[in-house]
This record gives sequence, structure tokens and C-alpha cells, in this order.
Amino acid sequence: MSRDDAVDGDAERRADAEATPEGDADAAATPEAGTDDAGGEFGRQLAAAAERSGLGRIARDETLTPADLVGALGGIRGLFEAILPGLVFLVVYTFTRELGWALGASVGLAIVFTAARLFARSQPTQAIAGLIGVGASAALSLWTGRAEDNYVIGFYTNAAYAVAILVSLLVRWPLVGLIVGFLMGDGTAWRTQRRKYRAMQFLTLVWLGMFVARLLVQVPFYFAGNVEALGATRLLMGVPLYALLLVFSWLVVRAVYPAKRAAE
Repeated sequence: MSRDDAVDGDAERRADAEATPEGDADAAATPEAGTDDAGGEFGRQLAAAAERSGLGRIARDETLTPADLVGALGGIRGLFEAILPGLVFLVVYTFTRELGWALGASVGLAIVFTAARLFARSQPTQAIAGLIGVGASAALSLWTGRAEDNYVIGFYTNAAYAVAILVSLLVRWPLVGLIVGFLMGDGTAWRTQRRKYRAMQFLTLVWLGMFVARLLVQVPFYFAGNVEALGATRLLMGVPLYALLLVFSWLVVRAVYPAKRAAE
């Protein structure tokens, strides 16, 4: 960052402070800057993971292209790896009602994806993680003999994300803000700027809403034993909903970060 940019950032922070009257309730809602070091390292680790996934590129781009969005979702291959095992399980089980065949097809496809990654010496992390998830879910479903149990681990995963995000909001370190701040080269300075802090709070709430919505919609289908509805909503509220939230998050980030800062 150049000296001129640093001066611009200082001026922006002074303007925010002057615009907030002393004792204003809104100002009280903004956390003290002295606690920044507590979440700095954690934020850097989150941002590094997001950067590797392609999120950093779309966060800093002034325009969002379909190619950028697909890249942030893991690329075409990554999309296949995320969607097809679940889709194959649902289709095979719906038409055959044979749990073993459905699980075998799903796990087999995940194995093929992982082997293809290893053979091509491509980054296998996403495929291996998918294989572990598909395999663990299949093992649980085979153990209980219930097709709907193939989705149970996903419930716990969504619940864990929801709890982590909720805790970050309660301690005034919105998780999305930590990621965005370091991706944009802002570190934790956004916590001292009311407009950015509120935007990051809002975005974090939106992502919390996604994980909670998944549970609220899918868990009733699980208890009703409606495997078809459970599988369909799992697919629709997976990658498609995630992609929509990425686009919405990009729009909010573009609104609160000037293009000059985003280009750094």
C-alpha cells in the first residue's frame, strides 16, 4: 500500500469518527480497535484459505464474470465433484429403492473423482474431502439401514458452521469481516469504521441465515422419512444457494470498499 493510500485510509477513519457524536448508541456498537490483535492471526488464516479457493480474486475484482464465479466454486471439475455424488445417490435410490446400489454408485463416483485428481497430479484436497464425507455418510446409512441417514452428517456440518458464525457475531468479530478484511488488504481496520463494520455484520448474518435455513428446511424432511424431498432440497440449497450468496456478498463488498483499495 502506498503512502497516499495510507493517508486516504486515515482520513476515512477520521471522517467516520467525526460523523459519530460522542455517546451515540451506534458508536457504542462498534468494538474497540485495541482488540484487533486477538483476531488478526485467525483472520489471516481464514483469508489464506479463502485465497486458495479463489474467493480472493472475486473479492478484489471490480467486475464479476461467470468464469470468476465458477473458479470460486472450485471450477467445473469441482462443481461435478460437489454435485454429482449426491445427485447420483438420489436418482438411483428414487428409481430402484435399493440403498446399497444408491450408496455404491455415489461412493464409486467419489472414488473415480479422487483417482482422476491423483492421476492428473492435480490438487486432490477437495476431491479427498468429498470422498471422506460421502464415505462417512454412506457408512452411517448402511449401519442404520435408513436412506435418510445419508444426510445426517451434513446436518451436523451446517450446525457447526452456524454456531461458529453466531459466536463470531456475539464476540463482535463477524467471521465474514475477518475474511474480507484480509483479502482486501484492510486487515482488521474495518472494525474501527462504522459503515464497514455494519456491512460485515450484515453479511455474516446473511451467511448464518443460509446455514440455519438449510436445517429448518431439510431436518423436517429427515424426520418425515421423505428421502426424495430431502435429497432435492440438499442439492438446491447446496452449490446454487452458495453461489447466490457469493454474488450478493461481492455486491456488498464492492459497495463498502472503494475500487482503488480493491485493486491492491
